[in-house]
Amino acid sequence: MIFFQAAARGGSPAALCLRLAESGIVELCISAAILAEIRDVLSRPRLRAKFPVLTDQLVSQFLSVVEGFSTIFVDVEDKLILARDKKDEPYLNLAVAARAEYLVTRDKDLLDIAHSPDPDSQQIRELYPGLQFTDPVAFIRSIQQHC
Repeated sequence: MIFFQAAARGGSPAALCLRLAESGIVELCISAAILAEIRDVLSRPRLRAKFPVLTDQLVSQFLSVVEGFSTIFVDVEDKLILARDKKDEPYLNLAVAARAEYLVTRDKDLLDIAHSPDPDSQQIRELYPGLQFTDPVAFIRSIQQHC
């Protein structure tokens, strides 16, 4: 998860992606459902044991900062279904609602949409041909090329 990496490792490519949004170079769109998932993930005892930096205070501050520079979508319509991983649907549906150019992720199922021959992926590419699925490193390179 990009947000986990950004919160746990301030020097990571995921953190740099958030800094691009914070500085206004790119727009970060987020939904209430995704914010709730981020809070849940960053509060998991197993992750906190591995990453002691993820204290309650850091998580609250991190989420507050992210909310402060993000465009927040409250009611995102469920337009797309991704049968192979339903947990990814909020990200896809947010990207559609926001008319996003990029969906930045490290999630294999989402990244596979860009080239997979399965019917779900083909349908998503046909319906939203401008949406690019990319990982943080490739996204940063793309933004650097356009600046």
